[in-house]
Amino acid sequence: MIRALLLSPQRGSLQGGAELIDQWRADGGKLWLDLEGLPDAELRPLLLAMGCDELSIRDCLRQRHPPKVEHFPEYSFILFRGIAAMDKSLALSAQQLGVWVGKDVLITAHRGHSLSVEHAWLSAEASTLLEQPNRLALAILEYASGRYLEHLLEFEACLEDLEDSILTARSESGMRELVIYRGRLRKLRRVFNYHQRLAEEIWSQGSDVLGTGDDDTLPYRRNLYDRCERLYSLCTMYYEISGDLVEGYISLSSHRLNNTMKVLTIITAVFVPLSFLAGIYGMNFENMPELGWKYAYFVLLGTMATIATTMLVLFKKIRWL
Repeated sequence: MIRALLLSPQRGSLQGGAELIDQWRADGGKLWLDLEGLPDAELRPLLLAMGCDELSIRDCLRQRHPPKVEHFPEYSFILFRGIAAMDKSLALSAQQLGVWVGKDVLITAHRGHSLSVEHAWLSAEASTLLEQPNRLALAILEYASGRYLEHLLEFEACLEDLEDSILTARSESGMRELVIYRGRLRKLRRVFNYHQRLAEEIWSQGSDVLGTGDDDTLPYRRNLYDRCERLYSLCTMYYEISGDLVEGYISLSSHRLNNTMKVLTIITAVFVPLSFLAGIYGMNFENMPELGWKYAYFVLLGTMATIATTMLVLFKKIRWL
């Protein structure tokens, strides 16, 4: 799908398709060209015709290229990894978003439906922002980062529930969830690390197209950096908390196991001498002196009870019980 938004000096704001490209070239103005789901065989020639560099086109067509920002004579190219779908368990289905920003043109290219682009397209401020295409591009990226932030903040409550469950009977199932979440947070942290570096370059260095220094794009560049930096720091914190909870669960499990082994060891220590005495008098030799004594049974039981009581008192005194 090809759709275009043109701010024409003669006709004002116009929406349409590829026909607006020729009108933009003839009349001038500001053009936003949104390319959704085009096959590579159609997308490449169109981008080349718009003056986009071959290297940036190649990066955009790759499905798993890391996010980046590059500057060319006529354009600044931004490759951003947006959200195609993401559930409460942080399972991310990513979507590459290629953005070319020029003085008078903004081009967005994505394989599937992009909520961030759609939000900007339907916004009442779209025409106003298009007066400076770099501001519109930064607004799209900021909204895409905000969608990540919403999912992360929702996950915080889930993480608190898992932390509480560590001490309950659900701890084993919570442990499995934590391991899954930790793996997904690791992947997200890698994405957010790219985004943070991308946003930092746009904010601190910028370009003639994206804006530099303290010009009127500074608030937009700063907001994008703040959001991407917060995403990375939050994701890192949640990843570390998940790791701490996993280690805490293992420590608690080891502590429970140690307590169990301690009890079993004490029971064994108490019954070893009793089993020794029982083994001796269970041999049934004919010439055992005690076999003929009528109080031998009761004396032996008393000896066993004394030994067991003494050992229990001793274990209590040295705080093994």
